[in-house]
Amino acid sequence: MRRADPAVKLILASNSPRRRQLLSDLGLAYEVRLREVNEDFPEHLVRAEVAEYLAARKAAAYAADLAPDEVVLTADTIVCLENDVLNKPANATEAVAMLTRLQGRAHDVFTGVCLQCGDGRQVVFSDQTTVYFRALTPAEIDYYVLHYQPFDKAGAYGAQDWIGMVAITRLEGSYFNVMGLPVHRVWAELEKLSALPPKS
Repeated sequence: MRRADPAVKLILASNSPRRRQLLSDLGLAYEVRLREVNEDFPEHLVRAEVAEYLAARKAAAYAADLAPDEVVLTADTIVCLENDVLNKPANATEAVAMLTRLQGRAHDVFTGVCLQCGDGRQVVFSDQTTVYFRALTPAEIDYYVLHYQPFDKAGAYGAQDWIGMVAITRLEGSYFNVMGLPVHRVWAELEKLSALPPKS
């Protein structure tokens, strides 16, 4: 891992092991801070607006406590089937229902990201990936839900899981965005904020 820039401290406000791994794979030093944040959103918001709203809402929970040299990264990933938002399923029944709707169709994955700086600067953006699923049998869906219990995943699936290997036929956009963080955009925006460690 690269040596962290002592002038900047990156905070990841996420319990997602996938986001942690992606930041680590980028070579970024970071600290994890967790707080409970209500993830309801206004009904008039659609698609990318929802992801960006939720990311900014999460960041607001940390803004008042940030030191001037800290930057908190918050993110929210949603799956959209047309304009319907498929968030995290509450149970196996909801997971099966979501996957049944997604199978055999294309859907869009949006990840909203907020970078909130302790000095008051804020950057909010989102990235979109279109995912194509082949048709799945009820037995395949039941197997996945039973063995992988995707209740912490938007749309009830993880692209890096078994179902991603057998169901995803192609992607338009970033694979890492589907995993939960558009790392190419995060890297570029952090660089603008001078929040990257030395590249040497």
